[in-house]
Amino acid sequence: MSASVAVYRSLYTEDRFKQAYGSEDGATGSRRLRDKLAGRCRCSKRACLHLLRDRVPIVQWLPRYRLRKWILGDTVAGLTVGILHIPQGMAFALLTSVAPIFGLYTSFFPVILYVFFGTGRHVSTGTFAVVSLMTGSVVEQLVPSPLEMNSSSSEAADFEAQRIGVASAVALLSGIIMLCMCGLQLGFLSTYLSEPIVKAFTSAAAFHVTISQLQSMLGLRLPRHTGNFSLFKTLASVMENLPHTNMAELLISLVCLAVLVPVKEINMRYRQRLRTPIPVEILTVIVATCVAYASSLDSSYNIEIVGHIPAGFPRPQMPAVKTFPDIAGDTVAITFVGYAVSVSLAMIYADKHGYSIHPNQELLAHGISNTVSSFFTCFPSSATLATTNILESAGGYTQVLSGLFTSLVVLIVLLLIGPLFYFLPKAVLACINVTSLRQMFLQFRDLPELWRISRMDFMVWVVTWLSVVVLNVDLGLAIGVVFSMMTVICRTQRAGCSVLGRASNTEIYRPLENHSKCYEVPGVKILTYNGPIYYGNRSFFREEMSRLLGLTPEKIRSWEKARKALEKRERDATISTVERGIANTSFSSENEFFKSETSESDVQAVLIDCSSVIFVDVAGARLFTQMCTECQKVGVHVYLANCNESVLKILTSSGLMNYMNPQHIFVTVHDAVMYIQQQREKPPENTTTVWV
Repeated sequence: MSASVAVYRSLYTEDRFKQAYGSEDGATGSRRLRDKLAGRCRCSKRACLHLLRDRVPIVQWLPRYRLRKWILGDTVAGLTVGILHIPQGMAFALLTSVAPIFGLYTSFFPVILYVFFGTGRHVSTGTFAVVSLMTGSVVEQLVPSPLEMNSSSSEAADFEAQRIGVASAVALLSGIIMLCMCGLQLGFLSTYLSEPIVKAFTSAAAFHVTISQLQSMLGLRLPRHTGNFSLFKTLASVMENLPHTNMAELLISLVCLAVLVPVKEINMRYRQRLRTPIPVEILTVIVATCVAYASSLDSSYNIEIVGHIPAGFPRPQMPAVKTFPDIAGDTVAITFVGYAVSVSLAMIYADKHGYSIHPNQELLAHGISNTVSSFFTCFPSSATLATTNILESAGGYTQVLSGLFTSLVVLIVLLLIGPLFYFLPKAVLACINVTSLRQMFLQFRDLPELWRISRMDFMVWVVTWLSVVVLNVDLGLAIGVVFSMMTVICRTQRAGCSVLGRASNTEIYRPLENHSKCYEVPGVKILTYNGPIYYGNRSFFREEMSRLLGLTPEKIRSWEKARKALEKRERDATISTVERGIANTSFSSENEFFKSETSESDVQAVLIDCSSVIFVDVAGARLFTQMCTECQKVGVHVYLANCNESVLKILTSSGLMNYMNPQHIFVTVHDAVMYIQQQREKPPENTTTVWV
């Protein structure tokens, strides 16, 4: 049984509705803002505690920690992620073009700092392949690697110091940028990197990582290419030097891939059954190190090994701040990528587990992590895909204790076990790098669904992916962002303009092209525009409105000519009447003339539904005035309905009310239609006569 609704009320214009239900005091908004600012600036114990809880979330979480329920999951998850951090930290250090020990430092210091300041309970921070690759490109540009250099000489130590100085400078500048963005409340900027952009970018960057690791997997000593078309340059260089492949390193790479790929697939397919994933990376590192040491592979087959890994903490040192002018542009791109990936991951797991993320606080957390850790020879860090997924699937509840256990594992390696990895082949780390990109490669599976849901987002994905692969990581990302914003602009420029019809015996109005059983209200053309009206689309809006209303220049000129003829005839008739002293009723008033003319086209009023017009700029407001004037010239009255407060304020401030009756602005479309019909049903007034 269908329910029916009957509502009886007065017709509401915007003025009448504000008088009945609006705020009495127009200064309420400004006073509320003033009170809010005064409250923020007030210093009290309560305000200090509130600020402390906001800026150091661990103060709020730790007292609520459920020790018995969460401690086991956080312990297992933290230890599992810590074990994974060791090989990945060393492997991603190779992408950054620095020594593996600096990857371990980056897996320790940022994790500790994020525990105190981060809001993502399931986020694991540390080294990330894409950020490491982008940082490595900067390092290679400023400190290119020589083809031949004695690894035991002081020259090699100076070379490594220069490289980590540049990488630390990138981390420091990135942290400063994030802190400045936090101070300016710019956390919303991450929204400009939409989901198709992030997925296409990371998927394309995975190809760059894979190609860059081919030379280590094949045992080739080649310079690293940077700049545009670097992927093809690297691939061409590898293909050209294939005859010089070190067969021992190739064999090591094949064996590692044969172990890593199947076990990772098992971890992924049976993650619900496995209490913790199989730590295949650290097992591979341990076995490969033992085999290389026992067989003296470095001396017998000239394979490249990690070399000396110092034990203990690094001494604090100043990054190479003199390189700031050279690295500024690349660092901005690295900052946005790291922050966007971190916030995206945090939001995904926050939605899954029912808590909220604060983007500005995430800026503060990652800003402090990068700034402080840069003084301990760390390169830029961010949230990581693989370890975050493992942290959540292993049963972690918060990053408070899981992060501490992760840092504990890395700390043990730094203090005690690190030097034991001296004989670890770099080919093993390259294989770990490649196999860690599995999730990024699998993002291709989203394309069919994206094509089905939104062709425009599909195009954004493809353009971003091709730009990153063909050109370069940072330039490709910029092209993807610009293209994505252009699609938004194009969609607002070509928003649809429709004629609305009324459903019988209802107050519901829908576009006629999609609802054939709705009908147009006689004498009223109801139009709706599904987008903002601004300088970029004002011409299109004008063309659509003119087309639907039939306001051609010829019609406007003919009406103008008829108006002038009418005025002249009335003027002559008035003079004649005064001279003869009799009433002349042969001519009707101007309104009667226009009523007779408009009966031909049957459009006497145009009603614009502004419910989908989210904003209007100065150019759009002036266009409204111009359209109102042109409609009045042809005897058509203009009405507005469903205007939001900001649109109505701009239209009023621009002087539209000088050309339009303020009582022609209604709360709903149905109010306006009822008013127009009532005006048409009124009996015509008698002709005024003049007696002398």
